[in-house]
Amino acid sequence: MLVASVLWGTTGTAATFAPAVGPLAIGAVAMGLGGLLQALVAAPRIRREAPRLRAHKGVVLLGLLSVGAYPLAFYSSMRLAGVAVGTVVSIGSAPLASALIERVADGHRLTRRWTTGAALGLTGTVMLCAAEASGAHSASGARSAGETVLGVGLGLVAGLTYALYSWAAHRLISRGVTSGAAMGTVFGLGGLLLLPVLLATGGPLLASWSNAAVGIYMALVPMFAGYVLFGWGLAHVPASTATTLSLLEPAVAAVLAVLVVGERLPLPGWAGIALVVGCLAVLTMPTRTTARPRATVTRVDGAARTDTAAPAGHVESP
Repeated sequence: MLVASVLWGTTGTAATFAPAVGPLAIGAVAMGLGGLLQALVAAPRIRREAPRLRAHKGVVLLGLLSVGAYPLAFYSSMRLAGVAVGTVVSIGSAPLASALIERVADGHRLTRRWTTGAALGLTGTVMLCAAEASGAHSASGARSAGETVLGVGLGLVAGLTYALYSWAAHRLISRGVTSGAAMGTVFGLGGLLLLPVLLATGGPLLASWSNAAVGIYMALVPMFAGYVLFGWGLAHVPASTATTLSLLEPAVAAVLAVLVVGERLPLPGWAGIALVVGCLAVLTMPTRTTARPRATVTRVDGAARTDTAAPAGHVESP
């Protein structure tokens, strides 16, 4: 999950090398071609597991619609509200949406560890993006209130759809579908939905070799490789934890903007990155388990009595 988030964090820096390519084209080529490539690689598994996938066609439909909507909402949010605000609303709202979905659909309770990690991560992400927004505001001037409101609204749509396709993929995997077949089906069909958008807006991608290279990179590395890793991770952690771990993405994006693009990050931004790292430490540290007590049977006045004794090294779980 963390490696996937690092790969996703490179998309903003990569896009700066193709300034003439619009946000819809970037989103469509990344998620569209990346999703179709996942489906192609996973085609043998998808064929073998087609009956099981058809048995959960409602979950598949929810996932593919969410995959199709997410990149359009996400990149449009960044264009309208700014990269900082669009990122914090989209990525920051996803863990909360995932937790709500799991609570309503699966009856999961939120753990103290998740709550602590999410609080640290969201606080750090807000601080990071506020620091970036202050720099962007001073450099480019104020946006209209209408554009900002619409951008925030689209960011909330992006966060919800990200949470929905993460939950859908996790649901399929938990029902016995392999991660390759689940991700290939959901992202492949979602990629088909994005092809008309790519055809309508992707002309600038062919205008130069650098633009084409950016499109190929976005499709192959962050989206194809990143989501292969994401699908593998969903087989091991809940969707709410996965989306919380993705809070590393804006931190990576900010660091790359400083190191590669030459942007400057104020001190509160670095403090926000530190909080995001703290969030990741909370969520990824090993969980201490409680050993089961041993049951012993003794004879007391001719009757059997069962006693329980805690084993040596007994440790309470958090």
